[in-house]
Amino acid sequence: MNDAKIINDPVFGFIKIPKGLLLDVVCHPLMQRLTRINQLGLASVVYPGARHTRFQHSIGALQLMSEAIFTLQQKGNFIFDSEAEAVQAAILMHDIGHGPFSHVLENTLMKDIAHEDISLLMMERINHDLGDLLNLALKIFKGEYPKKFLHQLISSQLDMDRLDYLRRDSFYTGVNEGNIGSARIIKMLDVVDDRLVVESKGIYSIENYLTSRRLMYWQVYLHKTAVACEKVLINTLRRAKYLTEKGEEVFAPPALQYFLKHNVDATWFATHSECLEQYQELDDNDVWCALKVWTHHSDRILNTLANDMINRNIFQVEVHEQPIEEERIEKLRHSIAEKMDIDIADTDYLISWSEVQKDMYDVEDDSIDILYKDGSVKDISEASELLNVQLLSKKIRKYYLCYQRI
Repeated sequence: MNDAKIINDPVFGFIKIPKGLLLDVVCHPLMQRLTRINQLGLASVVYPGARHTRFQHSIGALQLMSEAIFTLQQKGNFIFDSEAEAVQAAILMHDIGHGPFSHVLENTLMKDIAHEDISLLMMERINHDLGDLLNLALKIFKGEYPKKFLHQLISSQLDMDRLDYLRRDSFYTGVNEGNIGSARIIKMLDVVDDRLVVESKGIYSIENYLTSRRLMYWQVYLHKTAVACEKVLINTLRRAKYLTEKGEEVFAPPALQYFLKHNVDATWFATHSECLEQYQELDDNDVWCALKVWTHHSDRILNTLANDMINRNIFQVEVHEQPIEEERIEKLRHSIAEKMDIDIADTDYLISWSEVQKDMYDVEDDSIDILYKDGSVKDISEASELLNVQLLSKKIRKYYLCYQRI
């Protein structure tokens, strides 16, 4: 049996992984795969320090979960040791199904299957390998366990996933606005009627948390340069898949080759056992390896896009408040086709436009409840003097137009 491990984390300091089930999960190959997948995908084109991995994030979320369980127990909420271990295991594995570069594969090499679905498949694989010791963790993860507040700690407006990634991403990008008071928020947690609540003296920390989340989305996660770089990668993979389907020779490591050759969707995953095995092999290294080789490919579109990625020639990007006019897109298409001497149809790979919407807080979603000393509970949108419901619920839409620099 492995001894307990201590991990020195730059964000939270020393994190102890107790020997037993949790350490067995950490040491499992499917968890170790996350050490080869960057947490922030392509955000490092804007913030060079953002090179931390999904594994680091998972360990951080585990630490926060341990603190949250301890706080709730201290306040008289009865949580069995088996439940505590299960909810810690669940948060440890919550991101296990992520592929390289965040959601890029979901838009290109796979259809109609989200990383959350793959996470469940992988959790079931780990559960099988560990002799079904994760049955309770899976129940809590899926929201099928009677104590609903345990599921909220994994997935809600105030889950340990969000509390870690905001702190961690803020630390590695240097964007101080995301540096939320996670310790203070956790200390203020309690349970009322099987729902997580925050004591009223923690209301300012919640206001700061919601504001920070909004700033981090527009400054980091949806930064126009990072979005444009992601569009380049998506179009590169689309082109590689198109050429592969036409029967052209396109180099790729075996796992990536599998997804270039097959039209993978939820049904394919369910009916081809080898599909999950191939997905498990896939990480950031496979994609970068292929991109380097593709810079020398005979196909003009593929080698242009691969060179864009390798040499940071990111798509030109415009952010608009209104939808992009069709006339503007057509004009750009013809300009690119003429300057690059390519067919107009091929400009599909060299131009991209999309609508991005992000809410600060959705009252209809899993709300944040504030607990007052008299025992009453109010939603944060009613309780906050600073953040009224109109501001909290305001939907922000931006329209991105990205295209090849000539």
